[in-house]
Amino acid sequence: MLAISVQGLGASLGGRVVLRDVSLGVAAGEMVALIGPSGAGKTTLLRAMAGLLPSSGKRESQGQPALVFQQHALASRLTARDNVLVGGLGRMGFWRAALRLWPRAEMALAEASLARVGLAGLGGRRADRLSGGQRQRVAIARALHQQSRILLADEPVASLDPALAEDVLSLLQDLARRDRLAVLVSLHQHDLAARFADRLLCLEDGCLRQL
Repeated sequence: MLAISVQGLGASLGGRVVLRDVSLGVAAGEMVALIGPSGAGKTTLLRAMAGLLPSSGKRESQGQPALVFQQHALASRLTARDNVLVGGLGRMGFWRAALRLWPRAEMALAEASLARVGLAGLGGRRADRLSGGQRQRVAIARALHQQSRILLADEPVASLDPALAEDVLSLLQDLARRDRLAVLVSLHQHDLAARFADRLLCLEDGCLRQL
């Protein structure tokens, strides 16, 4: 059963057509890699699927997808735990985050999310004191904290060295298989995509094809 799907999706930015009649689906427990050159529309597609950009066509999903950004988008002066807790704003409201009045249940859930990505015990460390790989894992933990069954990751290993890139992709693969998440990840590296993903899709000039 598909956790998220789009049919005939189209999107434009600044009057330029970026996506043309794109259709795809990702099932629970599946990791799908989206590859293609820079400017092909991969980021636009993920943001449109997450509901962050206006688009045409049909979109169906089992809940709101969680998006992992390319540069992890962490607040450097906040701890890993506080960055993860931001993922729960939809449940808690902005004022709690502004005052850092985190409910105990949310604190426990944040620690559990960090543990799921291999960062148990590092919740109190500031984000700017973490390695690049650790920061990307915090970004994934923040997405997990949203308690979504769908994870969209936009070039999550673009700034990492090969060993760390493999670690992060192995983590995403494990989350798909162990936790039955639907994972769609955009990548530049065809070899990594082929190693870790169940299926490969290629986006070129706004059009999608399966490899």
